[in-house]
Formats: sequence, C-alpha cells, structure tokens
Amino acid sequence: MTVAAVSGRTSVAAAWRATLRDRPIIPLIGLLAILVLAIDVADPGIVTPGWAGVIARAAIPLAILAGCQTLTMLTGGIDLSVASIASMAGFVTATLLHSPGGLAQGIVVVLVAAALVGLVNGIGIGVFRVHPLITTLGMSFVVLGLSNVWQLQMVQTGSGVPPVLRTVGSGTFADVIPYSLVVFVPLAAVIMIGLRRTGYGRLLYAIGDNPAAARLSGVRSWQVLIVLYVISAIMAAIAGLLISGLSNTASVSLVDSSLLPSVAAAVIGGTSIFGGRGGFGGTMVGALILTVLSALLTVLGMPEATNQVVFGAIIVVVAAAYTRVTSEA
Repeated sequence: MTVAAVSGRTSVAAAWRATLRDRPIIPLIGLLAILVLAIDVADPGIVTPGWAGVIARAAIPLAILAGCQTLTMLTGGIDLSVASIASMAGFVTATLLHSPGGLAQGIVVVLVAAALVGLVNGIGIGVFRVHPLITTLGMSFVVLGLSNVWQLQMVQTGSGVPPVLRTVGSGTFADVIPYSLVVFVPLAAVIMIGLRRTGYGRLLYAIGDNPAAARLSGVRSWQVLIVLYVISAIMAAIAGLLISGLSNTASVSLVDSSLLPSVAAAVIGGTSIFGGRGGFGGTMVGALILTVLSALLTVLGMPEATNQVVFGAIIVVVAAAYTRVTSEA
C-alpha cells in the first residue's frame, strides 16, 4: 500500500472522527434512516405517515426526559430522580382532578412540588458537594415514598387521567401530527436557544468542561446548579403529564421504565457523560432512534426485557465510542 493511500485513509478516518465529535446529529440521522428501513423490511407497509405520527408521539415525552439528562450531563452530573418526579406528576394530578381548583390546581401543585425536589437536588449537589448520582438517586426514593404516602392518604387513587391530558398526550391532528408538539416545540426552542445563545447556557458548558477554571473566573457554580436541577425537575414533571395522557394511566411508578432510555437517548445524542459537550438537537434524534428501535424489537417479537438489555448496551458502547473519539481529538 502506498504512502498516499495510507494518508488518504487516515484523512478519511480523521474526518469521520471530527464529524462524530463535532456534528453527531449527521451520523445519527443516518442511523435513524437505517432503522426505519429495517422496520419496513421486517413488516412491509408499516412505515406510513400515521406510523410516523405514532413514533413522534411516543418519542416526545422521552425526549423531554432525555433533555433533563442532557442539561445535567453538560455539567458532569446526572438526574436519576426524573422518573419518580414524572410519575408523581401524573399521579397527583389525577388525584386532584375533582379538587376545587380542578386540573389547573393539580398542574400547579405538581410543578411546585417538582421545583422543590429540584431545589433540594441543587442544594445537595451545588452547596454540599454531594455527587449528583447519589443525590438524585436518594431523592428519587424520597419522591417515591412520598407518592406512596399520598396514595395511602387518598380515599381513592384518582378519577382517571384528565381528558385534557389524554388529548394532549395521545391525540393527533389528521392522524399524523401529535398534539403534544404544542408543548414540546416551545420547550425545545427554549432549551436550544438557551444553551447556545444565553450566558446561562454557556455557564453550563463551562462548568462541565473545566469546573476549576469556571470557579476561578468568578462563576458561582452552586447557583448555576441549583437553577439547573430545578429546571430539570420541572421538565420531568411536564414529561410525566404527557406520559400519563399518552398511556391513559396514573400510578406512582408509571415512568420508572423510562429512566434508562432517557440516559441512553442523551448519550446517543452526543452528550458527554464527563460534561462540557453535547446539545438537545442530538438528544431529540437519540429519542427518536430509541423509539424506532423499540418498535423494531416489538415487530420482531422481542420481549420488553430485551429493550432494557439493548438500551444498557447502547449506553456502554456509545459512551466508549464518544470517549475514544474525543480523546483522539
């Protein structure tokens, strides 16, 4: 093999590494297209505009939960309390449906409760320097326990999922466009603009990339982290309301199975588990990839447990790949 050929291959490999590192959304879209093609081969004719609407409707709540992980992982953290917060939001809202304030009161209550959980997470991580994994894991058990206490205190577990949430969570316009986009599009726009065009977004990247340098430059990291985990908790509550409407179910453990996929979607989307690198655009595509992959496994007759195995393997493999790519930068 000539020197020119070796040099050419090296240049191509370097270009691919640069693309994966700096623009992961490009190969992700290619992977998504391959998965869609695979599911159409496995079940010819299944890929229709209506099917695309179903996939988008299922991916939206997952993308919001994965957005929580993306924001926290940018600082080198993680939020394992999102599933418990989301479950609590859907369940408590259902139990308060016939309260004097009705649905509006229920939504306000769960958003305030979620913000308080996020505040405790932020104080534990930002002020007392407890590792995010430990803090958020502990708070997830606290939220689950309090949700169970709330359930025991109620004469009934709820009056069912409010019709408005069912419409927003599971309804579609013309059997294609999910109504949940009314919630998701503004939220996604705020996240993406906030990360790239605001000082707070730049602080998240700075803290994750080099915490010591950020501190020496005068950044009050603890304040940034407190706000971050409050935002993450509120986003989790919003996702929980959508999931409750999508599944027409309200329980204290409804969203537990979505915790691992939320982490996987963020990692697939190019967010570094070490902080300082990532974005919500890739996370949205990652959520779509996992949703299509789950649909493919269902078409192939695989059990639900297989999904968890696949998602766990994806986290390990993709995280290792991104780590190798960035270390060679």
